[in-house]
Amino acid sequence: MKILLIVGGGIAAYKACELIRLCRKTGIEVTCVVTEGGQQFVTPMTLAALSENQVYTTLWDLKDEAEMGHIQLSRNADLVVVAPATANLLARMAAGVADDLATTLLLATDKPVLAAPAMNVRMWRHAATGRNVAQLRADGVTVLDPDDGAMACGEYGPGRLPEPETILAAILRQFAKPGPLVGKHVVVTAGPTQEPIDPVRYIANRSSGKQGFAIAAALADQGARVTLIAGPVALATPAGVARIDVETAAEMAAAVDAALPADAAVMVAAVADWRVAPAAQKLKKGGSPPALSLSPNPDILATLAASPRRPKLLIGFAAETERVVEHATAKRTRKGADWIVANDVSGPPGASVMGGDANTIHLVSENGVEDWEPLPKDAVARRLAERIAAALT
Repeated sequence: MKILLIVGGGIAAYKACELIRLCRKTGIEVTCVVTEGGQQFVTPMTLAALSENQVYTTLWDLKDEAEMGHIQLSRNADLVVVAPATANLLARMAAGVADDLATTLLLATDKPVLAAPAMNVRMWRHAATGRNVAQLRADGVTVLDPDDGAMACGEYGPGRLPEPETILAAILRQFAKPGPLVGKHVVVTAGPTQEPIDPVRYIANRSSGKQGFAIAAALADQGARVTLIAGPVALATPAGVARIDVETAAEMAAAVDAALPADAAVMVAAVADWRVAPAAQKLKKGGSPPALSLSPNPDILATLAASPRRPKLLIGFAAETERVVEHATAKRTRKGADWIVANDVSGPPGASVMGGDANTIHLVSENGVEDWEPLPKDAVARRLAERIAAALT
């Protein structure tokens, strides 16, 4: 396995050294290209010593370019990795600019590309960066989400380069053997929705999104193209998964519809049943409590079941506090789903079942009820992904 590692010009470039070490330890051969900016933070000599390969820095090397070096570099690797991918480098990639060695070989490559962003939080949240990342993902580039944390500039938020171990895991996913779901598209919803009451308050639930994110990751491991539609959660996007963030049930319903067609849909999100007509200004305390006027939210699962674009396999989730199997069985019939994955979230008083790391699952289908032993959420996700693969293939 061979990767071409492009080291961009950011303070996080020093982490490329550890990434190279981890890759070499895993048996991956690394060839490095370091941009002019990247050389301000890490030297070509250091990268050469760690990779045990020549390091390339310029498009204007007479010997290399006499042999069409940028074409060879772009074609000889099995995967091109950009880490750190600065805001500037992402913008040039998205625009198809080829004005140095790094961007020229990115434009010339016929191999998969994986980018690990790193930049100031405001730069990451800027609309232009969002457009560029969306364009790159639409072009087939795997763009990881940055980590949250303290920045070198003193600010805090999303923008930190993912840890080298996380980038390595994403690289290894790229090299994984094709799974049974290659060529299949699966839509997954995860997390809660938030229904605003006024500019500072909302109705929500305790869903953490952990199970939905684990299922998205497991499906990607099986080779599926996964669209993950996530409510407000603080979780990293699984490698190889396209993520769409939403807030309300109406936004989630629209995102699901826009993601179709799909071969399967796994509706894990705990969608709020009701929404409020929100006040334009913050509601003030005083006198009687304000009366909230509630309206039903769109029923995403039932709407999808009745749609002419209904996926071949439609799976709903049911978090119940009593008569779990009975309620789940009724829900499957009422909603028109193929399967309902039910779990008991009642728990002892004061316990936090939603948001925990394990589930006890009852899989309800037309064939009856299958009771699973208590499992970590990752194990639940892997087992369910295997069942989905068997059903679709």
